[in-house]
Amino acid sequence: MAKNKKQSQHDNDVPVAVRLDKWLWAARFFKTRSLARDNISAGKVQYNGAKAKPGKIVEPGAVIKVPQGYDEKIITVLRVSEQRLSAPLAQQLYEETRLSAEKRAENAAARKLNAFHSPRPEQRPDKKQRREIIKLKHS
Repeated sequence: MAKNKKQSQHDNDVPVAVRLDKWLWAARFFKTRSLARDNISAGKVQYNGAKAKPGKIVEPGAVIKVPQGYDEKIITVLRVSEQRLSAPLAQQLYEETRLSAEKRAENAAARKLNAFHSPRPEQRPDKKQRREIIKLKHS
């Protein structure tokens, strides 16, 4: 009887070759594989410090830099899986570096203090304020 080609590492601890886009999707960094593929192709994801292609085979111990909102996560691959797992199990596939976690915390604190946002007024100017703005622009 032939073995099923699609085995995860959980089945008998047999290592499996998984594409980078599929692993990022399985580890829940992206909602879809096409989003993962597009980010990799755009050069936003780095594999061991270099740009990678979506078909790059992921290996345990690899260091991957992944964009996450305003931040970037630098992670080390612990295990390989081609199946999308629940969030707690997906987090066991990788480990974030200490430097990356600290940098994300700093950025979050800075965002909380509005350091990253452009200065925007609390509300729209009223009619009188708009007239004054127009006067300043045209004088």
